[in-house]
This record gives sequence, structure tokens and C-alpha cells, in this order.
Amino acid sequence: MKDKVTIFDTTLRDGEQAPGASMTIHEKVRIARQLVKLNAGVIEAGFPISSPAQFEAVASIVRDVQGPVICALARALENDVHAAGKSLSGGERTRIHTFIATSDIHIDAKFGSDRYGKTLPEKRRNVVRMAREAVQLARTYTDDIEFSTEDAGRTDHGFLCEVIAAAIEEGATTINIPDTTGYCTPTEYARMFEAVRKGVRSTKNVVLSTHCHDDLGFAVANSIAAVRAGARQIECTINGIGERAGNAALEEVVMALRVRHEQFGVDTDIEATHLAETSRMVSVATGFPVPPNKAIVGRNAFSHEAGIHQHGVLKRRDTYEIMQAEDVGQTSEQIRLGRHSGRHGFFSRLKRMGLHVDDSRKDTLYQLFVRLADRKKEIHDADLIHLVQGNAEHAVLQHYRLDNLSVTVATGKRPKAEVEVFSVAAEKRLTAQGTGDGPVDAVYRAINHALGSSRKLESYSIRSVSEGTGAIGEVTVLIRESGAFFRGQAQNTDVIRASADAYIDALNNLETWRSDEENMTFVGNGIMSSFEGGVA
Repeated sequence: MKDKVTIFDTTLRDGEQAPGASMTIHEKVRIARQLVKLNAGVIEAGFPISSPAQFEAVASIVRDVQGPVICALARALENDVHAAGKSLSGGERTRIHTFIATSDIHIDAKFGSDRYGKTLPEKRRNVVRMAREAVQLARTYTDDIEFSTEDAGRTDHGFLCEVIAAAIEEGATTINIPDTTGYCTPTEYARMFEAVRKGVRSTKNVVLSTHCHDDLGFAVANSIAAVRAGARQIECTINGIGERAGNAALEEVVMALRVRHEQFGVDTDIEATHLAETSRMVSVATGFPVPPNKAIVGRNAFSHEAGIHQHGVLKRRDTYEIMQAEDVGQTSEQIRLGRHSGRHGFFSRLKRMGLHVDDSRKDTLYQLFVRLADRKKEIHDADLIHLVQGNAEHAVLQHYRLDNLSVTVATGKRPKAEVEVFSVAAEKRLTAQGTGDGPVDAVYRAINHALGSSRKLESYSIRSVSEGTGAIGEVTVLIRESGAFFRGQAQNTDVIRASADAYIDALNNLETWRSDEENMTFVGNGIMSSFEGGVA
């Protein structure tokens, strides 16, 4: 069997079908270019027949993106196939992906009319006919044809083999056997691939593909099981977004095959160092935040709070890490201090930060840390500085104050923000304007212009802390300065104002930290990078 598994990214098609995840054409093209950097083998750019915007998105990606195969989806209907073919016009490497329902449940729901036959056998014969005709028509546009049996997971294996054999006879080059409803277990899904390989001899000349949904949480496991059973293409999405509970997460299947290479013996050619960046880009475009505990790309994926884990990972990273943060483009932030942290992790962090503590103070200081950790979800670098200096309450000085904020959003124009920030040290008001991709981006750019500096925004999250139309939004931001992280938080019924206040809060945390010249010695060293070595 081939030792390569093609990664078929359907973020721009199935991923976008997640409620609320729709993207603009510009965002789709931008993500498609990022998928080129990721070295995805196939990009499913959209479903052209579904809307003019979908058609244009596919056509734009075909024009602007080179490298991967660009794919368009079509039902096994004449108009669908024509729309897909036309949207791909002019492309160098294109594929039409056509599909038809094959389970009895779907056949009954979608082909219930007598015009498809009065009995199930008659309806099945029409399904086979429509599959043949769709593949035949698709081949007039391209030689690269993918055929899918929708709801294969609940399809009779005998009929499944019959439909697949017909599609291959007409020239399909990739056969996708999807678990459309997320119903299968890994064992069942693997058996289905084995049944097709045994029941359809001509599968030796085509690529078998997986497409799994996560309704029972099996999407990644099913995809991997199918690879073991002979599949050599995995259809997946960045961050696992998609219909209902989503699809198999691209970053998870890629790293599972890589980390457990001895189990599967296959490669994907994905440039994994771009995974975290791609994840963030999709999160911003869709508005779907990445959970902190998300495998591979979550902020906590390479962090440790429990004392036993901290002790182990500081001595040797592979005690608790089966891959390195750098492998997937993550920032190595191994030690996260909180109520579960032990003495070793606490004092190791202080040592790496350059904060010296006499032995006579260690017991008292650790008890103060424990009490502070009980009151806060997480202890940040600025908290530790104030703790060591004798201020366990972490009284942050107000260096900046946002006095006025104005944001203008107009159709067809970039959002524009104007801010007035009062600088306590300079005793003057600073005004500036900024434009951005969205109103929050415009506000942050305006604040940066007013202060004459720019900070690296590591994360931005918003959640509702009340209900109703006047719900209060809580915004949390994390900014980075030379390796140290500073958190800002604010609440307001106006989420734009909350976003601005949270950013100002983070800047005040940063400036309070910087105001102590004695602690500036460790800023340039890059706190987090110092964790690269172990602690003896």
C-alpha cells in the first residue's frame, strides 16, 4: 500500500457549514493561501451550486491559489456538476467531488417520490444510475473525479459496493466512504473499508478516502482506523469545525499519524509548524474560539499546572509531552502556575525569571503563593513580581486611562476607531485614529498609535456573563513583551468598550511590571525560552 496519506482540507466547505461560521470570499482566499503553506494536498473550496458567493469563492481560489488540487462539491445532479465544473474553469489542478445518498434512511427521505421508483430496489437502481451519470458528466470538465456515498456508515455493505463499483467504472479516481452522521465506531468503520476493498476489485486503482463527523466523538479515531484499513486520503477541517459536532480535526489526525508513525507507517507531507498559525486564522475568520484544552493547537496543550507534572517536565520534557510545542508552531509555555502547582514549579519559575528568594523566605512565600492561587484562576508573571516584592494583592498602577472611544462601521469600508488615552506619567491626553479588519482591531490599532508602540496580542476571548439582549460581555486579552505575558480583563454591555478596556488593563499590567528597573534584567532573556533546558 502507498505510504502517503493525502490531507483533503474541507474547512472552506464543510467547515463553513457550521452554524455561524460563514466566511467572506476574501477570508476564504486568505485561508486557502495558508493551506498552501500547510502543504494540504486538496482544498475543497466550496459548493458552487448553493449560492453565487459560493461559486465566486471557488472561482477566486482557482485564480489566486496554486499548488494543491482545488475541489468543488456537487450533488449527483446535472446542474450541480455543471456549476462545479464552471467554477473550476481555468484551474491547473482541479477536482469535482460528486455525491449521492446510499443508506436506506437517506434514500427514503430524499428519493421518496415515485419518479425514483416505487420499491427500494427500484430506487436503489436509480441511485446507481444517477451516480454513473454524475461521474460521466464530471469527466467532461476534469479527469480528477471524487465520488462519495453519503451516509455510508448506515448503508448496506452489498449496495455500497455496487454503487462504488459503478462510479469507478465511469472513471472516478477517488472513492470517499463517509461516516456522514458520526454513527460508526472505529471498528465498524474499518470493517466497512475492508468490505469495500474485498467486494470491489477495482478499488486497487483508486484512492479510498475517509470523511468523518464527530457526533459521538469518534471522528479522529474513525479516520485513523480507516487509514489502517487502507484509506489513503483523510477529509478533515482546521480545528475540527463543521456540521453539528464538526469534522475530524486536521491537526489531530496529522499529528496522530506523525507521533505514532511506528503504528501506521504513513506520512502526510503537512508542514506541521504552520498548524497553530492556521488554527488561529480560522478561529478569527469564523469567530469560533479555540478551546484552551484543544489537542495540538489549544493554549493549554503544552502547559502544566499540577505540581507532579511540572516537576517531571522540568527535568525531562518527554515525561509528560509526547511532542514539542515547536513542532506544531505553538509557543512553549510549559509551566502555568495555579492552585495545583507545587513548590518545584513555583520556585523554578522564580529562578528562571531572575527573582532571587532567600531560603529563610521560601516557606512563607510559598504559603502566600498558595493563598493567592486559591483566589485567582492563574498566576501570571506580574503577580509573581509583586508577590516576591511583598505585595501579594498585586496592586496594578494605572499608567493609562481610556477617556474617549469612537468607532465607525460602514458597509463597504474598513472600521475606523478614534481614541483618547490619558497618560499618567506624561500628564497629557493622547489621541489617535486607526482602521482594521474589524472594530476591535481598529480600536487596538488606534490605541497603539496613541501610545506610539505596538504589543503582540497573544489571545483574545469574549464570553457572555449574563443573559438577554443587554447581556454583559467579558473580554480577556493576553499580550506579550519579550517573553513575559500580561493579562487584561474588562466587562461591559458594549463589547467594543470592554475590548478596549481589557487591552488598557493589560497595558497597565505591563507598565507596572516595567516600572521596576531591577526586574528589567530578565526581560531581554526571554522567560519562556529559558524552559528549553531541564532543571537538574
